Amino acid sequence: MCYDIKATLEAQLLRAKRRNDLQAIEEIVEKLIPYTDLPLHHVSGFTHPNMLIYTDRSPEFPEVATWGLVPHWVRDKEQLKKLWNTTLNARSETIFEKPSFRESAQNHRCIIYVDGFYEHHHFKNNVYPFFIQRKDKCSMALAALYSEWRNPKTDGVTNTFTIVTCEGNSLMKKIHNSPKLKGPRMPLILNEDMEDKWLNSIKSTQDIDELKVVSITNLENELLAHTVNRLRGKTYLGNTENAVEEFIYDELVF
Repeated sequence: MCYDIKATLEAQLLRAKRRNDLQAIEEIVEKLIPYTDLPLHHVSGFTHPNMLIYTDRSPEFPEVATWGLVPHWVRDKEQLKKLWNTTLNARSETIFEKPSFRESAQNHRCIIYVDGFYEHHHFKNNVYPFFIQRKDKCSMALAALYSEWRNPKTDGVTNTFTIVTCEGNSLMKKIHNSPKLKGPRMPLILNEDMEDKWLNSIKSTQDIDELKVVSITNLENELLAHTVNRLRGKTYLGNTENAVEEFIYDELVF
């Protein structure tokens, strides 16, 4: 699963900085960021924040989108509300089959850039949050899907997205041990060479399987994790820089 992330402004500028596109950097900062909830030191997808996505139709300049994919066939806001919390993630194994995702899987793929993600570990009937990031602290490109939903009453258009997940690697197998799940999950993390392939040429689950193998193998020794303060409840620090600071739980054996 991937319900909690960190996404700073710096991560959103990665593609433009690779190309040394100073105009794109300026426009992103001045024209797009004000319409988002960035920076997000910690955010839960269940709050449906507005973020930036790089799409197959606009691979070098991002668009504003809301987390939680809304398929085009949703009838009204009531149906949207019932569906929204179930489309924060899309399992890579079934995106070409599920009605909520199959059209986006075929025609509307995108990437979001994050600094890292949070996951919970279960130990002796308690839950402990971890922050997972690259060892080099560079941002991550996550495979995602997007969809435009047109409100039939107002004719207004909402751009939405979901994060694609895959089987967890060895690190996530240690952390993501929820008894409610059949196995550990993690976001499908794309290296630089895989980013354009995801946007341009994914045709089937076999293509995705190839990406998953590369992702899990390449990241096997490139991720690190540490425990952080609670992400829910009275001691939650909120969307602050302190959210990712290491917090030691003396009772936790990991």
